Amino acid sequence: MGLTREHRAAMLSNMSVSLITHGRIKTTLAKAKALRPFVEKVVTKAKKAAAKTEKKDKLHLRRLALRDVRDEAAISMLFDEKVSEFENRPGGYTRIYKLGQRAGDAAEMALIEFVKADDPGYKKPKKKGSKAKKASASAEATADKATAPASVEEAATAEAEEAAAEEPADETKAEAVEEAASTTAEAVEEKPAAEAETPAAEDESTEEKKA
Repeated sequence: MGLTREHRAAMLSNMSVSLITHGRIKTTLAKAKALRPFVEKVVTKAKKAAAKTEKKDKLHLRRLALRDVRDEAAISMLFDEKVSEFENRPGGYTRIYKLGQRAGDAAEMALIEFVKADDPGYKKPKKKGSKAKKASASAEATADKATAPASVEEAATAEAEEAAAEEPADETKAEAVEEAASTTAEAVEEKPAAEAETPAAEDESTEEKKA
């Protein structure tokens, strides 16, 4: 924020007094972010003092808080009255709301306030259609899982049909080969018989000539 150490300490002290007194204040976003850890440490000291049993311990913590927040009335209000609002809250005693830009210098404005223990908090609204998208995605996933076994079975049946169709073709090929082999064997057997008949015919012709 471009402040000196002393100026920053005085500014945070004054803002803490206003926040403790009124419960919420409007300031710039940068100042609100700087005030949050500062004032929450003071609230933690008040909670520790409320848990102590001895007066000297409570007084010591009160003086430590007065060193940061230089206003006795605000510290007395926090330690005596408002500390009961944070007893059941483990942390996060403040909340910041962004308010947009300020007219004139366009500085980011914010609202910082105390959060009580029974505060339900602020939940972000869920996006519309997210449940429908998730449901449709889950339905598609289940449909894919259901169709996957069917496709596997279809592929297996198609392969079986192809194998069954190929088997007759192989049988026909084997039969054709066997027929070709038998025809060649018959042709080979007929050739020697024809050769044996030709010399007999020649002998008959020679005998006719001699006569």
